[in-house]
Amino acid sequence: MMMCWVLLSTCLFGCAPAMTIDHESIAPEAHTGIRDIELVRGDRQMVSSADPSASRAGMEMLEAGGSATDALIAMSMVLTLTEPQSSGIGGGGFLLHYDKAAKAVRTYDGRELSPAGATSDQFLGPDGAPLEFWDAVVGGVSVGVPGLLRMLEMAHKQHGKLPWERLFDPAIRLCEKGFYPTPRLSKLIASNERLKSSPTTRAYFYDEKGEALSPIRLKTNLPLARVLEAVAKGGADAFYTGPIAERMVEAARTAFRRPSTMTLEDLTRYEAVERKTVCAPYRDYKICGMGPPTSGGVAVHQILGVMSHFDLSEWAPGSPELTHLFVEASRLAYADRAVYLADPDRVDVPVAGLIDPDYLADRAKLVSMDTTMGIASAGRPGGAASFAADRSWEFPSTTHLVAVDRSGNVANMTASIEQGFGSHIMVDGYLLNNELTDFSFEPERDGAPVANACGPRKRPRSTMSPTLVFNEADQFFMAIGSPGGSRIIEYVARTLVYVLDKKMSIQGAIAAPNIVNRNGVTELELDPQDAKRTGKLTKALRALGHEVVIQRQSSGLHGIVQTPYGLEGGADPRREGVAIGN
Repeated sequence: MMMCWVLLSTCLFGCAPAMTIDHESIAPEAHTGIRDIELVRGDRQMVSSADPSASRAGMEMLEAGGSATDALIAMSMVLTLTEPQSSGIGGGGFLLHYDKAAKAVRTYDGRELSPAGATSDQFLGPDGAPLEFWDAVVGGVSVGVPGLLRMLEMAHKQHGKLPWERLFDPAIRLCEKGFYPTPRLSKLIASNERLKSSPTTRAYFYDEKGEALSPIRLKTNLPLARVLEAVAKGGADAFYTGPIAERMVEAARTAFRRPSTMTLEDLTRYEAVERKTVCAPYRDYKICGMGPPTSGGVAVHQILGVMSHFDLSEWAPGSPELTHLFVEASRLAYADRAVYLADPDRVDVPVAGLIDPDYLADRAKLVSMDTTMGIASAGRPGGAASFAADRSWEFPSTTHLVAVDRSGNVANMTASIEQGFGSHIMVDGYLLNNELTDFSFEPERDGAPVANACGPRKRPRSTMSPTLVFNEADQFFMAIGSPGGSRIIEYVARTLVYVLDKKMSIQGAIAAPNIVNRNGVTELELDPQDAKRTGKLTKALRALGHEVVIQRQSSGLHGIVQTPYGLEGGADPRREGVAIGN
């Protein structure tokens, strides 16, 4: 069977320092990292993920008669091996599933959970001040109970077609036969000195000479193969109980820095949760996202809800007007996010009030097209309690993957271990997450509690934003999501605006320069096609009062659109993403 697939050139950068510009022209050499990639088409089924081997594994499942969920699970297991810095079985994620026959969207929460022994002050130093970020990340105290496998098992029981064991075959083969690390992974390892400070990561990611994994040398991972075999045969229980769980707990509790309080009971008690889907209209479309504990679904709705009160028809993508409006809407969404979004099992999150049309109409009145509002204040939606603003940010890492099967079902997931290489603790060939640093380091500010404060058996707030779009006939139209830490919301929202409002192709929208404002500085990405245009845009925004920086953005957008002629898939040229369709 003929497959249409495209590999893209490798992006070798991480999150580069910001640079300001005062002139209209930018040197062409500043464009490094963005490469051309073609739109991928398929008649019946499609996958898109951050790694070629993972996408091939997903298509293998689809061609064997598997469902979109089957493909997603196979891809995520391969990514544990080939993209270890971003996601894996030692982390968690959020999954949206669309059942075409039932016309139903279901959302699954596999977010990590803090141990029962976690405390609200565990990220404060002896002086009572918040720890430096890296002091908190590296070590056991940042590790949350992984949720990915429990969530995927839950989804498979409801939406899988192939046997669970079959889904692990591609990853086990690669673990045993070896894979070639991508140049991007090799560069990230070489630039991360902290990996050498951890005995477990130093042994895996460097050779006997201390050199980082090479893109031209096969790398095997037999310990991970044995774990995957056990989970394939015994289900998620093989991971959360027994010898594998015992070794995970020991690794966290005896970490080389800041040991964890995690226990075997913390693992055995972990449960994935099916959450209420958060859907809202946008023009002629219905947008469905993930609710808390991620802030992504709510914040994307808020950005689009504010923008829906403006006529965008005369403004081109990347124009000063559209960029200014997007930035102002983002400020308002991030202001609310900092105050209200947290674990809904522990905090009363006013989701309905935050996306209420009347509330967003009032928020839209705060936007002026003549000047920036500057730092936005949180609103007071219906049902909201009083909390202090959280100043913490998630940092770039994570992965996004999506599959559409021949029955028209869709599985769309963002998964993560948080910071690149997680806690820098490796056990049995996989990395443990550092998701607990997504909690606020400060349990209170100015005498008021912080909703996203750490605590026992609590899920940290996230920004992951897997999103599904349906047309006016309530038919599936688009699936999209991205990695990128606290910038994920805007990566996804901008792509939605460009596809839904400006009618760009999914690949064109993904590749377009990103726009970010997390209620502070406006971050622009260089236009790879026209550097002078970025300079002119910067000048126009500064004239409106924006503080502007130009910096590379580590998005990893992957998406699929249903057209009258079949499926179209896109992958982010900033990374190694691959879409495959047939």
